[in-house]
Amino acid sequence: MGKKNKNIVVLNNTITITANDYISLTDMLKEKDGDFFISDWLRNRNTVEYLGIWERIHNPDFNYGEFAIIKSQAGLNSYKISVKEWASKTNAIGLQAKAGRYGGTYAHKDIAFEFGMWISAEFKIYLIKEFQRLKDDEQKNLDWDIKRSLSKLNYHIHTDAIKQNLIPKSLNAKQISFIYATEADVLNMALYGKTAKKWQDEHPNKKGNIRDYSNVTQLVCLVNLENLNAVFINDGHEQPLRLEKLNQIAISQMKLLVKHDAQNLLVGKSDE
Repeated sequence: MGKKNKNIVVLNNTITITANDYISLTDMLKEKDGDFFISDWLRNRNTVEYLGIWERIHNPDFNYGEFAIIKSQAGLNSYKISVKEWASKTNAIGLQAKAGRYGGTYAHKDIAFEFGMWISAEFKIYLIKEFQRLKDDEQKNLDWDIKRSLSKLNYHIHTDAIKQNLIPKSLNAKQISFIYATEADVLNMALYGKTAKKWQDEHPNKKGNIRDYSNVTQLVCLVNLENLNAVFINDGHEQPLRLEKLNQIAISQMKLLVKHDAQNLLVGKSDE
């Protein structure tokens, strides 16, 4: 299955969420008082109309012919349909019936939130709140993983070029360390406009260094600068020339990256 399922707790009920963000309606149903089944919700005409609209937007293979038949019967006392029947007849993807250890009925988050209202208005509100908290935590972890991965992938490219082209023979460890620090500050100056020491002097109470407080956009640019600096070093360019070129590139790339992020943000807002 790849990535593991996740859990959130809503009003003291543990709700399972799959790796692709399908939420267990079976777990949600535990909060409902009295005898109530998912099939009861599925037979409601408003439910069927909502599911049909969702599938029309998200599922190009949705079977509209079978949907029309189901819709015409929805709401009748004699009408009843299971999740498996709904999925098999209409090729629906929003609802899934799973077997096995994590068996039960799962729904895309849009549909699960709608189902939450059938539990109670309070339940729906807390469900959305906890789901969003989970997504926020995942984003924080993703940002951290990106920082770690970018740093690891580019460390050797940059330091190997320094070893091969800048470090003379017979230098002691302190001299070698000084050259590394100088090259790191070439990138710091190009991107941040200040050395690591200047940043630390300005932020005496902060742990770590300037790069630990960079955002993802800055780190993407830093990756490119590290690679380019390695190329410039291999080509034998002196440090002042490299710094000038890297600064010009940093300005150009950051403008493009910030513009791209802003466009994505606007697109995201328009979709909400």
